Amino acid sequence: MKYTLFLPCGIAMLLSACASGPAVPDWQMNAQSSIERAVSAYLSGNDRVEVQEFAKARSEMASTGQVALVARAELIRCASRVASLVLEDCTGFEKLRQDASVPERAYADYLAGRIQPQDVALLPAQHQSAMRAGADPAAAVAGISDPLSRLVAAGVLLRSDRASPAVLTLAVDTASTQGWRRPLLAWLGVQAMRAEQAGATAEALRLRRRMDLVQLK
Repeated sequence: MKYTLFLPCGIAMLLSACASGPAVPDWQMNAQSSIERAVSAYLSGNDRVEVQEFAKARSEMASTGQVALVARAELIRCASRVASLVLEDCTGFEKLRQDASVPERAYADYLAGRIQPQDVALLPAQHQSAMRAGADPAAAVAGISDPLSRLVAAGVLLRSDRASPAVLTLAVDTASTQGWRRPLLAWLGVQAMRAEQAGATAEALRLRRRMDLVQLK
């Protein structure tokens, strides 16, 4: 599975492996595979595999001495967390921020929910749409074809207090369709909390039962 989180060709382009030409160096193939396995493991709730695979990918990229590669990998890792509503600082990227490009810094600020209006144009097109959606961000999120990018956009909206019930439903349906336990539990939890706050006890209990089912292995 390819993840189009930051650059148009996703992880493949991240590692400069999109274009045809000479044989791709081993480090690129190894790093790409490890990043994909790391993201998949994280979304499935397998922390041990995620840590191992990301360490492998980072080591392969660090061997090139190219800060941009490692910085973008850190952004992909942080994006998977935003998609799962783990809204923490992107410390791996921040350590590299001073040597990162302007678009990378803008994307990091976007994930943190603090992007400046003048920097929105630096984001991938689908995320620009979500930021410029005005009163109806759900339509923009629904228009994002890549499921992980859709969850990232929804996570940023939630972090910015702009996630409507329709956005929550889109996020739950997306995670459910992909079978991604971690984000599904997170988004169901937000729905359940809002139902409880609204006094919709029966709906909250239904959502909690669904969460119990997701946690069965």
